[in-house]
Formats: sequence, C-alpha cells, structure tokens
Amino acid sequence: MDYRERHVVVTGGTGALGTAVVGALLEAGAVCHVPYRSEGAAKRFPHADNKKVSLVALRDLADEAAVTDFYGGLDQLWASIHIAGGFAFAPIATSDKALLLGQLSANLVSAYLCSRAAVAAFERAGAGGRIVNVAARHALEPRLGASLTAYAVAKAGVAALTVALGEELAKDDVLVNAVAPSIMDTPANRKSMPKADFDAWPKVEEVAAAIMFLASPENKVTRGAIVPVYGKF
Repeated sequence: MDYRERHVVVTGGTGALGTAVVGALLEAGAVCHVPYRSEGAAKRFPHADNKKVSLVALRDLADEAAVTDFYGGLDQLWASIHIAGGFAFAPIATSDKALLLGQLSANLVSAYLCSRAAVAAFERAGAGGRIVNVAARHALEPRLGASLTAYAVAKAGVAALTVALGEELAKDDVLVNAVAPSIMDTPANRKSMPKADFDAWPKVEEVAAAIMFLASPENKVTRGAIVPVYGKF
C-alpha cells in the first residue's frame, strides 16, 4: 500500500495498537499526526524522533474546540484513524451515570468529533479521504457485554456512527469503516489475564494491517463496514 506523502491522523497513536499502526504507516511513506494525552507516553513513543511524525498534546478528544483547532491546522489530510478510547469493567449495579458518560465520551464522542473535524479537512484538501474507527467485538455481539454494559453501549455507538457516516460521505469519496477487535495481544492484556491463551488473540500488527487497508488509497469500494478482527478467540 502506497501512503507516500499522505497525511494521516492517528488518535491513540502512542498506545499498543496505535504504535503498530503508526509504524506501518511510516513504512508505507505516510506523514503521521499523533495527538497524545500523557507526556510520559509521548516520551516513550518509539516513533517520536521520526521526522514524519508530529506529536501534538491534546488532552481531551471529547473537547470540541480543541479537536476542531487540531484538525484545522491540517490542510492535506488523507485519513483519520480513531484508536483512542476507554474501557471499563463494571456490573450494572456499580455502574453509575458518570461511568456511562465517561465511556461514551472516550469512545463515541471522541470518534464523532474527530470524524466531523476530519471531514472539514478533507473538504479543504479536495481529494476525498478515509476514516477508520475502532469498535469492538462487543459492538457486534452485545451478549458478550455482561458486566461491560457501558463499554458495549459506547462501542455499539461507534459502530452505528461508522455505518451512518459511511453512507453519508460516500458521494464525496470519503470511505468510513471500522475494525472490531476481540481481546488483542498486548502487554497490558497479558498482565490482566495471565492464564489466557495468548496465541488465540489477534496481534496488534494483524489488526493494524486491516486498518491500513481500510485507510489506504487502494480501498476504493469498502464503506460502512465493521470488520471483525477476532483472531482465533
């Protein structure tokens, strides 16, 4: 896939999946814009010194003004990949309104606002574009959301956003899709589930490969898709 000199935003780019996506994009020639929340994460980011990476402090992707300002400085945007989000394990009895709103804000509102701002950037560039969201298996199989209700609801919203926006923007050559991972093989997930079968989990590089295609110029027809990336799990 040829991303030479194409500008791509990757939210959550300093995380495990984000790092894999940014690495793949750089290998394909892209220029990456990576908003981050934590100074520590930015300092540990393995691609921080790459001349084709722009790290930008953006504390809250649910802050409409901040998101609009960030994307407003991008006049050659080709793709916007929305990996940033949040996770909460909590039975409904211990899930209050604040937890629900926090999950909606971190997952759905952030993807919505970044998509909205990306569309304006695509219009300025006048060359179409690509949006890729990250939903979750729970969005497609909500029965798996027991004790994860707020998270499942928020990710289901991301899936609905993807399908609706994919239909709305197709006429403008802006293709919107999402991936829906199961539990990914990351150090954090291994630590929290030490007895799991790690070989069954999709690797972040494998999920990144699916994202890379959906965001690429080579993807000319796929839109409104929620692509399961479950591995063997």
